[in-house]
Formats: sequence, structure tokens, C-alpha cells
Amino acid sequence: MSSPHDFDFFHGEWQVAHRRRTDFLDPDSDWTEFASTSWCRSLFGGAANIDEIDLPHLGAKGLTLRLFDVEREEWSLNWSSSRSGTLFPPVTGRFDGDRGEFYGDDTHDGKDVRVRFVWADVSPASARWEQAFSTDGGATWVTNWTMDFTRPAS
Repeated sequence: MSSPHDFDFFHGEWQVAHRRRTDFLDPDSDWTEFASTSWCRSLFGGAANIDEIDLPHLGAKGLTLRLFDVEREEWSLNWSSSRSGTLFPPVTGRFDGDRGEFYGDDTHDGKDVRVRFVWADVSPASARWEQAFSTDGGATWVTNWTMDFTRPAS
């Protein structure tokens, strides 16, 4: 069961190792690897948070606003890039143990895509996020971006 404290593990500073496909829809495209830093801050007593990620390799910053819907007992994850200054359509979902799955609909390169975010292996010291797109309504997925989060050395 999901709760307003599912993302408590994420508060604070993180070092991030990225793997990102050169073509988000091509499962055979190459991967690019780069590093970044992320900071997450709790809001609404844990039922919301906001993080900013600095992506110098991409020449941009990203921001995620996460909100817990108390009535539906699910999260909405709302992403924005400094390149556009707009919110992308949200993905919604919940955690089951240390794994969270979140789904939504968007477009990429003019194509309708189903979007999946997965948070896995979460702990106070590390976590893994991955993004996948589907062009066939979720029958098949192309994982196109992964982030491995670790706490910076003291």
C-alpha cells in the first residue's frame, strides 16, 4: 500500500549515474553515460516533494514535483525541463514495498507513447529510477533512461 511517506528515502542530496539511449524509441540505439547531482526537498509533511537535477551533459536542469493523492492513495510525478519551462503530462502510480511503478501518456518525436517510471531498490543510501516508452499501448517497452542514485561521500 502506498503512503504519503513513500519518497522519504529521497530527501537530500544525491550523486546520479545516468545511462540514456540516443534514440528513446529504438531498443538497439547506443547508450550515453554521464553524471549529475540531484537535491530533493520534502513538502506537506512528506505528502509532496520537489527535486532539482543538474544535467550539465545535456545543458539543462530538470525538476520533479511529486504529490500524494490521499483519496486515491497514489502519487503523481510531474516533470519539467529548463529547456521548455513546462510540465510534461504526469505519470501516476504507487509503491509496493521498495518498488514503485508509475504510468502515463505523452508524445515523443510526434508519436504517442505510454510512459513508465520505475523506482526500485530504494534505501536511505541508494535508489534506481528507470524510464521506458511503449508505442503499442504497453505490450512492449523500450527502457531508454536509467539513473542510479547514491549519497555523496561525507
